Amino acid sequence: MIQFNLLPDVKLQYLKAQRVKRLVSFIAILAGAVSLFVFLLALVTVDVVQKKNLRDLSADITTKSNQLKSVPNINKILTVQNQLNTLTSLHDQKAVVSRLFGYIAKVTPAQVTISNLEMDFTANTATISGEAPTLDGVNAYTDTLKATTYKATTDGDSPSTTSAKAFTDVVLASFGRDSKGATYQITLSFDPQIFSNANSSVTLSIPSGTVTNTTELFKQQASS
Repeated sequence: MIQFNLLPDVKLQYLKAQRVKRLVSFIAILAGAVSLFVFLLALVTVDVVQKKNLRDLSADITTKSNQLKSVPNINKILTVQNQLNTLTSLHDQKAVVSRLFGYIAKVTPAQVTISNLEMDFTANTATISGEAPTLDGVNAYTDTLKATTYKATTDGDSPSTTSAKAFTDVVLASFGRDSKGATYQITLSFDPQIFSNANSSVTLSIPSGTVTNTTELFKQQASS
């Protein structure tokens, strides 16, 4: 059987355009419906669900707050707890003064004695006074302090090592000389890391060839 398409081309194009128009309209309506649904869902979530969650959280906070307030001496308990929490940090900040005598013995040249030692662990400064047979010994002491370095090691999960000068601003503030020998007063600043409790070990390094005083390091100052 033979079929003939008797519709003109213009009519065919019109019918095709109508089908495309209906398809586009359907898709637009469907997209609008989905957008409206999403908007309504978001509106319900923000206006209803979140407000309910906030009311529930506020009620829980009020309930827990009232429970805490009902505990006897709650303010004292919280104060003690806060103080206990700061003990660790305070302990780490505490200077390990016991290291001082080892440091002094290591950096003080032979025959140089100390009659007075003042330490300020707040300003990280020190003043050393004493005697030596000659001014050369005093100068050697000053130079040794200037050249001394340290190496500090921390323990823990991430151990680290720090190296730097142990003493800075080393100044021979005053000196004197008589028939018995020389007197001196040295002022300096020290790196707080050498006394830090956070460092498990601290090692001082002095210039090679320096002979230190290991016997009569401290000498009683003569009364005037």
